[in-house]
Amino acid sequence: MTASVIEVRGLRKTFGAQTVIDGLDLTVSRGEVFALLGPNGAGKTTIINILTTLIHPDAGTAAVSGFDVASSPVEVRRRISLTGQSAAVDDGLTATENVVMFARLAGLSRSASRRRSDVLLDAFSLTDAASRRVSTFSGGMRRRLDLALSFVITPEVLFLDEPTTGLDTRSRRDLWDIIRSLASAGTTVFLTTQYLEEADQLADRIAVLHEGRVAALGTAAELKARIGGDTVELHDEHGALLHEIPTDGTVSGLRRALDDLDSRGADGVVTLRRPTLDDVFLAVTTPEAAPELVKESK
Repeated sequence: MTASVIEVRGLRKTFGAQTVIDGLDLTVSRGEVFALLGPNGAGKTTIINILTTLIHPDAGTAAVSGFDVASSPVEVRRRISLTGQSAAVDDGLTATENVVMFARLAGLSRSASRRRSDVLLDAFSLTDAASRRVSTFSGGMRRRLDLALSFVITPEVLFLDEPTTGLDTRSRRDLWDIIRSLASAGTTVFLTTQYLEEADQLADRIAVLHEGRVAALGTAAELKARIGGDTVELHDEHGALLHEIPTDGTVSGLRRALDDLDSRGADGVVTLRRPTLDDVFLAVTTPEAAPELVKESK
């Protein structure tokens, strides 16, 4: 059985009269890419801030790499890196100067810091921009540099709080490739995002937050399957939906659905629609959420 690297039990956090986290339970396995989804204000950043020791929970426990975030914050910080929603880079410095500064703060010697800078800038495709001031960088370049800084000392757990917000499609996909490579090298990645496609592409498991708790948890395929099966849809030439017939997605099931449409004399454009994470998200963040979603995959 894979060891867990993050353990959260009964976590609770309030700000004034507002309860943001309400009895949250969560486990993340070592080497996993774990995505946390939720609408704005659902508590995603609050959870990351607790797990990275930036704020204290009001109740419950949280441990990272076996160390309690409240009682052993220094031990937790030694094992993690955090990339927040805003790039933590100095615009007035070059890419090399930024990395060297972080490496020196982490305790590396001047020569070791320079070597580490060369390695990281190459790994994050920034070598050609090493001597440029960060103020001249594009959003995607700044984000890559921000991630590079997180790996001055290779962490056991990398926390990414909406890392691709505001990036264009190409820069977002470039960062996905980087995140995949980091995970394949053994780093556990805890990711929050507003982009459902991002979670679908990157995450081994996904949790959807609703009203301070985990409302759905599992792989992308498991969550989609709990919403329902495939549907054969018939649209007219303007795209309006005329008929929809549930199907199991097999060849025989598709034939039956098409035969059904033929028997009705229906005419139009046929498409096969499969459940998406959008469907999951809407199902569990609305009052009539399907109760069968609220369970963890075994």
